[in-house]
Amino acid sequence: MIEVGQTIPEAHLAELNQEGMQNHSTHQLFAGKKVVLFAVPGAFTPTCSESHLPGFVVLADNIKAKGVDIIACVSVNDAFVMNAWGEAQNAEQIMMLGDGDASFTKALGLEMDTAGFGGVRSQRYAIIIDDLTVSTVNVEQAKSFEVSSAETILNLL
Repeated sequence: MIEVGQTIPEAHLAELNQEGMQNHSTHQLFAGKKVVLFAVPGAFTPTCSESHLPGFVVLADNIKAKGVDIIACVSVNDAFVMNAWGEAQNAEQIMMLGDGDASFTKALGLEMDTAGFGGVRSQRYAIIIDDLTVSTVNVEQAKSFEVSSAETILNLL
């Protein structure tokens, strides 16, 4: 699993935005920036839609006021699903990134197998990245939602 002090792995994440489909290199996207990256097991799922993403939507201005350049949500979903979920949640200030093949999630060592529910998914977490270096890793224990919330991350910034 990724640890504090390590470099965020090089991977590609997809984003569908007003310019069309974007294929972002994590190193190009996050280099020289302070980033709050949080992950959810799946778009449109209960805790993700009722608490996790909405918390970051509500607190986005406060988080950015702490010097954060990018707030990004990643899930093992495709960019089309992430875009639709972002629109449904009014997440204009959040980059909605798809890790369709789970390659980024696996490179972080934060994958989990949900078997028949959805297959390989991401664990729920929030990471603070400073110019590609991980400064905080908060991974939730099974079925909990505490350490990766927007409120917790805001207090850590």
